[in-house]
Order: sequence, then C-alpha cells, then structure tokens
Amino acid sequence: MDEPLELVKRWLQRRQNDLAGSQGSVIGVDIGSYGLRAIVADLQGQQVVADHRPLPTGNADTIVEQVLDLTRGVLQQMSRPQHVARIGLGFGGPVDINAGVTRLSHRASGWENYPLATRFEDAFDAPAMLDNDANVTALGEATCGAGADRRNLFYLHLSSGVGGGIVLDGRLYHGTTMIAGEIGHVIVRYDGPPCSCGGNGHLESYVSIGGLLRRVNELGLRTDDLEQVFGEEQAGKQTVAEATEMLGRILANVATLLDPEMIVIGGTVGRIGGASFIQAISEQLQAGLPPTMRRDVPVVASTFGHDSVAVGALALAACSLSD
Repeated sequence: MDEPLELVKRWLQRRQNDLAGSQGSVIGVDIGSYGLRAIVADLQGQQVVADHRPLPTGNADTIVEQVLDLTRGVLQQMSRPQHVARIGLGFGGPVDINAGVTRLSHRASGWENYPLATRFEDAFDAPAMLDNDANVTALGEATCGAGADRRNLFYLHLSSGVGGGIVLDGRLYHGTTMIAGEIGHVIVRYDGPPCSCGGNGHLESYVSIGGLLRRVNELGLRTDDLEQVFGEEQAGKQTVAEATEMLGRILANVATLLDPEMIVIGGTVGRIGGASFIQAISEQLQAGLPPTMRRDVPVVASTFGHDSVAVGALALAACSLSD
C-alpha cells in the first residue's frame, strides 16, 4: 500500500475512540486539483483504497459523471463493502461550503453555483461536505500528515494558483464569507502584474507557476519549464531568490497574525523547488519576525503530494463524524 494510504489507515485506527459507534466507510474526493481522485476507508482503519483518472475535458456535468463513476469503482474494490457514512469533497476553485455548491472554476464551464454536494448525496445516499482544495489539504496535513496532531497550522499551496488553508484549534477556519486563507490575493504592489482574479500585484502574480515563469523570462531565460527556474541559470537563481524573500516576508506576517505551530508548503512549485527552496523560505520567515516575537516556526513540505486533496477531503468527512 502506498505511504499516504498507510498514514490515513494509522490515523483512523488512532481515532477509533473518537469515532466510537460510527460504522461504515468515508470517502474523500478531489475534483480538479490533481485530476480526479477518490479514496475510500472504513472507519476502523482496516481498509483504505484509492484510484485516480486524468481530468477530462468538458463541462461540469461531464466531469461529475466521471468522478462519480470513479468513486463507485473505488467502493467496489473494498473487500468488505460497508455503507457510506460521510463524503468529503475537495474542489479546485471557490465554493460555498454552507450551500454545498461551487462558485466557479477557472478551468471549465458550468461550475457556477453547481450543486456538487447534492450530486454526491443523491448518488451515494450519504451526507456530503464540500470545501476548496487548499482548505481540505490543510486539514489533511494537520490530522495525518506533516502536522499530525498539531492544533494550529497554516498551509500554503503554490501551483498554477496560490492559496492557503488555516487550521485553528484543530478545526478549519473559514472566516465570515468563507475566504479566510486566500493568501494568494494579498497585495504585494498596487502597480504589480495582473492576477487571475482581476486585481493587480497580488502574491499569486509573483510566485505561482505563471508568475515565476513571467519573471524568469523578464530576466532573459526564455522558457516555459518550471524545472529550469530552479536550475543553475542566473536568471532562475534570481527569480527563486526574489520569490523566497517575498514568501518569507508574507509568511512572517502570517506567523505574527495567527501564531501557528507549523507552516506546511505544498503544490507543484513546492515539490519542484524541493528542500532547499523551503529552507530558504524558512530562513526569510525567521528573519522577518518581529524581534519580540521571534521563535522557531517550522516550515515543512507537505506529505501527500498528488493525493493531498483527496486525503484532506477524507479527513473532512471523518472529522465531521465526531463533531
């Protein structure tokens, strides 16, 4: 069994006292962040099964039919089938968690106010919970990943977009209008480059995949390959140095504001940048903390890679049973 699934299995086994009386299985689904992924686990942590497919082309209905079919297939792989107790859904875009609907997708049409939770509830006759990909990843890391059993954690996602998730006192924090953690849209410069949201000079404009490639091209390295940004070319080294300084400064503000036990960094940029990139961010963060508030704030790589959203969605489903 893959290591991420082993971690999920052990976490569920440790949680049996919290889930006393709970029977059946829980499902975690990733829609759009890393293609389509589904993980099913029984609540005793004896079986954990997963599968994935590439993200298909087409509108929301087409994609949902594909992910429902994928999830049914994973359920059929369970050697001891059980009823579904709860479903967690992680979506690669903004959502309304109370209504269980997606607000929109930057990748495909038809996701405006789409009743995603209802589609799964109707298909599996079980309650479904929806959240965005960064939030569920934060919860997954705080429960059974890099920050296992940490009560206060901040997760930073660096990929084609930049997002974040906040876990406070063991629970996801969403804020008044459910946009807490959207660190990609904090302002770096009012006159900065355009952001995907329509604003200018947001953090995402600088440290997303597109932002890093834009900057390295400005400095003379003509490439659309993120690997080259983290290579030996001087333009790449300068781009990475600027990004780590910016991220360290922003995360120092996060640490001052939220006082987390740990900061976890994931996404494509974090994986390709590797340990040296995360270490450089950590050093910039420590340097940016106010003198009276300096302490060791661990900055670590995420645990689950491509499985992170599905694992986090499963954690969302399982944790809801003990609320």
